[in-house]
Amino acid sequence: MTTTFESEPGRLFIGGRWREAADGARMDVIDPSTGQVVTTVAEAGPADVEAAVRAARDAFDHGPWGRTTGRERGRILHRVAELIRANADEIAALESLDVGKPISLCHAVDVTNAANDYEYYAALAHSLDGAVRGTQHNALAYTRRGPLGVVAAITPFNFPLILAGSKLAPALATGNTVVHKPADDTPLSALYMARLLSEAGVPDGVVNVVTGTGPVAGEALLRDPGIDKVAFTGSTAVGRHAASVAGEALKPVTMELGGNAAHLVFEDADVEKAVGAVIKGFVFNTGQFCMSGPRLLVARPVHDTLVGILAEAVAGIPVGDPRDPATVVGPMAGAKHLHKVEEYVDLARKEGGRIVVGGERLDLDGGYYYQPTVITGLAPDSRVVQEEIFGPVLTVQPFDTEDEAVHLANSTPYGLASGIQTTNLARAHRVADRLQAGIVWINDWAMLDPAVPFGGVKDSGFGREYGPEALAAYTRVKSVVVSLD
Repeated sequence: MTTTFESEPGRLFIGGRWREAADGARMDVIDPSTGQVVTTVAEAGPADVEAAVRAARDAFDHGPWGRTTGRERGRILHRVAELIRANADEIAALESLDVGKPISLCHAVDVTNAANDYEYYAALAHSLDGAVRGTQHNALAYTRRGPLGVVAAITPFNFPLILAGSKLAPALATGNTVVHKPADDTPLSALYMARLLSEAGVPDGVVNVVTGTGPVAGEALLRDPGIDKVAFTGSTAVGRHAASVAGEALKPVTMELGGNAAHLVFEDADVEKAVGAVIKGFVFNTGQFCMSGPRLLVARPVHDTLVGILAEAVAGIPVGDPRDPATVVGPMAGAKHLHKVEEYVDLARKEGGRIVVGGERLDLDGGYYYQPTVITGLAPDSRVVQEEIFGPVLTVQPFDTEDEAVHLANSTPYGLASGIQTTNLARAHRVADRLQAGIVWINDWAMLDPAVPFGGVKDSGFGREYGPEALAAYTRVKSVVVSLD
């Protein structure tokens, strides 16, 4: 594979220029399908992060971006979307190499949604208006909505391209500047996008990319006084820390954190459709999806039938080389993620669970592969049921009543997504209203669109990505009151 990335070999992008880390440090990038090093990238230290924030601050305070019209910013973001589509093959190949996800998934989901993100917020960029308000005074009062300043965008390993776009697109549409810290494991598409953003016409310093580790580069970014807002997606544990650091400086934050979604199948569900949605819900992106559906709750009358159909279907899922278009499930994104899944399945055995299908790692080309796994017989308070596994593992539990189903669904600390399989329209709306989740899918899974907001409750975070709601997270309201006396 030849990529433009090779001509800019993993350097930091700061102030519109490519540069090595100040101390020359570099870090390995591993191909999850083989476990082999494919390249290295610069490993940013505190001095590099400081330089990136300084560049973003200068671009916000003195550059043209925040003072351009929303229509002009929208034109540039439309160009970003066009460039993503024009370079779709290269971007998909890069994302597949970096994350280990199937190439077909990278084309259909990652590249397509990233382009849609920029296109959607390009259309909204010129819609940031205020309102005239009546007052008790003889005065004209109106509101204006403007950018916050410098945004720290910290993104995870599982959807590097999409989750960067879900933050950068609304941040840029509203006139902010950005320092993007991608995940340690998967930095390549962030560097590629830095070039495309610049090519589209985003001015120097408006977008800066610092690759490096969370404890060093991420921590320095969180604590830099030049940051005005933190937009974070990642684990709940790291999110708590990030929010607490930002809180010390009274910086606004949005936190899209862990999940452990329940997928409810009622006795009146279309079983064939339900099985397809359930499989999509837990093997999509090898289960490395904060809105995956790893907890299956099934009405007792159809429990055994559905588990039998599910076991047969899961056993036939094509697992293998992510560059093969026929592959549905690729490797885990790294060795540590694979080991975590292995530990949870071993724990399930100790907790009395029965492995219906799967339950073992796969020895394929030295990569980090794990069989899609279905487990029954676990208690609702089992750690495997309660905690986020973040891999292709599904636990199944029966329920007898609608109330019990809702109780079980809401019984974990998380609340990011949920799903319902039913042909009863009244039940669908009634149960959706009771589920503690930021998004509920009915008779399918993972239906995402830039126009539809998502985000968490409880330990899954706060704030919303996507939709016009996301724009509010990157702007501040100013009121102007003019005396008419």
